[in-house]
Amino acid sequence: MRMHMEDKPYKCSLCDKAFIRLGSVRTHMRIHTGDKPYKCSLCDKAFTQSVSLNKHMRVHTGDRPYKCSLCDKSFSQTGHLQTHKLLVHSNIRPHQCPHCRKQYKTKGQLTIHVRIHTGAKPYSCRHCSDRFTTLDQLKRHLLKSHNEGTWFTCHICQKKFSHSRDLKEHILRHEGVKPYVCSGCPRRFCTAAELKHHQFTHLCK
Repeated sequence: MRMHMEDKPYKCSLCDKAFIRLGSVRTHMRIHTGDKPYKCSLCDKAFTQSVSLNKHMRVHTGDRPYKCSLCDKSFSQTGHLQTHKLLVHSNIRPHQCPHCRKQYKTKGQLTIHVRIHTGAKPYSCRHCSDRFTTLDQLKRHLLKSHNEGTWFTCHICQKKFSHSRDLKEHILRHEGVKPYVCSGCPRRFCTAAELKHHQFTHLCK
């Protein structure tokens, strides 16, 4: 019943947030104090909440308890599973560009697209005058032009990548793993982009 209460009796003394539970105020106050009592025993990371520490521990254990019911992929967090289902297995595109009416699955995708119309390049290099549309573009530039950052190297062929995501996709090819399954035929693919491109062949028939 407290969820439906308009009056939230427990208020933060440093900002205008209010809560229905005293424990929620105590947890919230760590944002202001910087207190992170939940420390990882395997690295130097610390967290304000125990639930955040539990999620982080899956980085070390490799545990992926949340499995996609539509393909072979599994995830360490429910949010990652929901994003995967939206991006890979759904055709819902609720975010529409106000300039050209193109539609996107996530708000982040729309934000990046709109920069084509506005010309915005919010990410600037600290070493030179170059500016970039996306953070990935900036990271790639820092690696290639200024040798700043970490290359992700394939342990099989030593090929280097600027993003861990690209390395993971590359290793799938070495291992022959194809987790993305076409709903219209038995074909399988290493990446969601390859699956999406293939699905156009069914639409054209």
